[in-house]
Amino acid sequence: MEAQNAFGVAQLWAQSDFITRSTAVLLVTMSLVSWYLILTKGIRFLSAKRQAGAIEAFWQAASISEGLERMSAKASNAPCTHLARQAAAAHEHCTRHAAEATLGSKLDAGEFVTRALRRAIAECTGVLERGLTILASIGATAPFVGLFGTVWGIYHALTTISVSGAATIDKVAGPVGEALIMTAFGLFVAIPAVLAYNGFNRANRVELSELDGFAHDLHAFFTTGARVGTPTGVKPVAKRAVTSEVA
Repeated sequence: MEAQNAFGVAQLWAQSDFITRSTAVLLVTMSLVSWYLILTKGIRFLSAKRQAGAIEAFWQAASISEGLERMSAKASNAPCTHLARQAAAAHEHCTRHAAEATLGSKLDAGEFVTRALRRAIAECTGVLERGLTILASIGATAPFVGLFGTVWGIYHALTTISVSGAATIDKVAGPVGEALIMTAFGLFVAIPAVLAYNGFNRANRVELSELDGFAHDLHAFFTTGARVGTPTGVKPVAKRAVTSEVA
């Protein structure tokens, strides 16, 4: 039992120096940060699955205001809800000030809605990509931090041998154990971060593709009064009626 305790993590921590401890603390911090981002973004990704239902509820509504209420009830903080709100607000603002003799009133309604949609998509993209740079940095640097701990552990082992004058197992086992643990811990930190980064990157591409399609439909609706791909025989909603509902 004493031999096992001599090579335990607590014993290795006790006999390590300041640099080894600092490297271990850095790896622990990187691991905590990466797992915090993985959990928070994972929860957000699960909640984002309701976005398709919110978009469908929006198009099934009888008016824009009712559609926004339905979207807010299903996914109030979803990017699609933010997109629809910005498009409706831009269209309502442009319609309200259309009769004014100002430079802003002379802007084309379609162009005004387009700019609002682009700005909203840019904002949603920033929210979706938040934290991915940190995950990528941790995944790229954690193995090298662990490698530094390994190199320093080996150096510590050689120093111990030099001081003692005997290359016995009890003199080198501790520092070598430190080196092996630092290598393993560096990989333990890096692998989840890299896998999460790749997974969230793909999920973001899919979600942004859905948002782009929804933005296209919103633009067509606010400029022509009908959603793209409306089946033949379905009467499009009048543009003035939409404006009155928004107001």
